[in-house]
Amino acid sequence: MATGQLETRFDEEAMQVYFREGEKRARALENRGPIRFGPDGKIHSDIVEAYGRVGFYIFEDVLGAEELAELKAGFLDVMDRLPARRDSPLDARGRPALGSDRDTPLVMWSKPLADPLGGTQLANGRHSVKMDVPEPPKDGPEDTPFIIMGPLEHSEAALCTYAHPGLLAVVEAINGDDFVPYNEAWIVKKPGEGAAFSWHQDGTTHWDAEDWTPFTHGFNFMVQMYDCTPANAIWYVPGTHKVGRLDIRQVVREAGGNRLPDAVPLICKAGDVAISNRQILHGSFPNLSGDMRATFNMGFHRRKSVVGASTHGIDGAWVTYSDARVDKRAEMIGYGIAARRQRHPEEAPYRYRPHIEAGARFDWAPESRDAVRDYQKLDLFI
Repeated sequence: MATGQLETRFDEEAMQVYFREGEKRARALENRGPIRFGPDGKIHSDIVEAYGRVGFYIFEDVLGAEELAELKAGFLDVMDRLPARRDSPLDARGRPALGSDRDTPLVMWSKPLADPLGGTQLANGRHSVKMDVPEPPKDGPEDTPFIIMGPLEHSEAALCTYAHPGLLAVVEAINGDDFVPYNEAWIVKKPGEGAAFSWHQDGTTHWDAEDWTPFTHGFNFMVQMYDCTPANAIWYVPGTHKVGRLDIRQVVREAGGNRLPDAVPLICKAGDVAISNRQILHGSFPNLSGDMRATFNMGFHRRKSVVGASTHGIDGAWVTYSDARVDKRAEMIGYGIAARRQRHPEEAPYRYRPHIEAGARFDWAPESRDAVRDYQKLDLFI
């Protein structure tokens, strides 16, 4: 296909070739392995270097079988309690659906195999190009969930995993010991119906800042509850977190379509955790495979990137992030550490410097659930 000539139909045979070639490229990146520490007790410098070079890294076997089973059970319980369909107040069993008593949506829905964000102004307009998608299955559901919000409130297992000491040590190594949260969600790509995510970069506020760096807009952890294959995985263009804001329309035009030639899939096993720079060019194709993908995403920022930043909040209102708001959102780290300490008393908990210096104490008790209700209204989008 000539440069600049866009493919406008979904070619499944060509996609299979692309998947095989992409996996070969991914395997050659040398950006995976267990969480390792150096002689100074900090995350090994080789990991930090590889993440900085590529823009993502796969930590292998982070969750043991028991913790993975608990995390997956919590996720499946939430899935069972979702609205039976878009805008329904009831779940499939006729019970009040999870989130039906809230004034902000719990679930983002998509038509099966569609690209609901591509070419829209949603998410601050960062999804400028739409993915090629196939015809939806004639016997499929009318809508399918693809993002579920509020995991730390709705799953105690997710709250415990959020405070995994090895993962929080990675956050400290990348974002400093005064790091702050961003957002958490479950990303769902059901087999045969999972939605596409058009090519995009996540950051929206700091591209032209004088102190911009390849790490300014933070990162996401993606805790894998199922295996990731080229057909259901997120795809990246390595190194693009370092080049600034891209003209994604031009990138796709030059590639002749959405099969970007240098992109690679995130190949993971259940229990692996990937760290993904929010500035890297990434996206995913509709999940035509028979394999489920569901990840627990949890994002983190550098504090200096957030305090004083102004943007549209989760409710669409313009907001400037004060120290007080950032500190309030960071309480979820304290609740997570407290919950994990109860569940894993044999483990040395992570010590979060801002809470230690402030003398803040957190307990995880029945009354704590009221304190974390609707916590995601304080998410820190930049």
